[in-house]
Amino acid sequence: MRIVIPMAGRGSRLRPHTLTVPKPLIPIAGKPMVQRIVEELTSAYAGQIEEIAFIIGDFGAQVEADLQEVATALNTKCSIYHQHEPLGTAHAILCAAERLLQGPCIVAFADTLFQADFQFDDQADSVIWVKKVEDPSAYGVVTTNAAHEVLQFVEKSPVFVSDMAIVGIYYFRDGVRLKKELQFLIDNNIKEKGEFQLTTALENMKAAGVKFKAAMIDEWLDCGNKEHVLHTNKRILEIKQPQEELISKDAIIESSVIIPPCYIGPGTLVRNSVVGPYVSIGSNSKVENTVIKNSLVQEESVINGGHFDDSMIGNKVVYQRKFEELSIGDYTTYTT
Repeated sequence: MRIVIPMAGRGSRLRPHTLTVPKPLIPIAGKPMVQRIVEELTSAYAGQIEEIAFIIGDFGAQVEADLQEVATALNTKCSIYHQHEPLGTAHAILCAAERLLQGPCIVAFADTLFQADFQFDDQADSVIWVKKVEDPSAYGVVTTNAAHEVLQFVEKSPVFVSDMAIVGIYYFRDGVRLKKELQFLIDNNIKEKGEFQLTTALENMKAAGVKFKAAMIDEWLDCGNKEHVLHTNKRILEIKQPQEELISKDAIIESSVIIPPCYIGPGTLVRNSVVGPYVSIGSNSKVENTVIKNSLVQEESVINGGHFDDSMIGNKVVYQRKFEELSIGDYTTYTT
């Protein structure tokens, strides 16, 4: 089994955080979201994961090294491919064409996190994971029969077709067959909404007799913007209990109150502060004289004198708030 991870998008809705770090490497409760995705998939698959292929943009050598570490931690090979133009989901997967070999593969887009009981049926031609959504117009969707077999793939229809949204995780029994269909789109310049769409290839495969099964996920955790990232961080912290496993033994907590659930990374100092609930603080950061809740602080940042809620703070940030000297008379209202 091989896992193919298209992740070339920068995530413009998450700027400024994605100006220096691609969205799939933004940490959620102490781990990059792409790492959480591949850990869930590898733990669910009973066989051996031979290789993980990451399709990225021009993200630089450090990102490639970070992805290598993700694969190495899972005792599997890592390969890196580049998508230089945003030409659609089908084009992105085909950038790793040489890894679409005979045998099964998983394609997982690294945009969101999931809670699901992933099961891979080696006898199924393909499995597409889906989730019911209130507004399906922004998603590719499927229609199914009573046996959960896919009848139709539709890409972002303005007219209601189905509320079963494709979440971005696919199992294929034959990687070569998938590659052939993707290449057919490119060779014949078959686009939908100006891009080469994976759903077009899937519809062609279905018409040729490939059987697709739809499988439900329990929870779909979006990471598209700051508010969604903070909600996802909250849910992962709730799910990944017990609390003692979320606070590193290398963290130093002095004269502070930690309101669980919180993640505090190795080498981090928390002093004279109230932290939590739903806070993640990356490794080697310092938080002093601060009250912080429902927020995410990345690595090697220094926070002193802050009062934060619903906040995202990046890597190597220095935030120091000076104490004020005040002389306020009777009947005064002072707000900041």
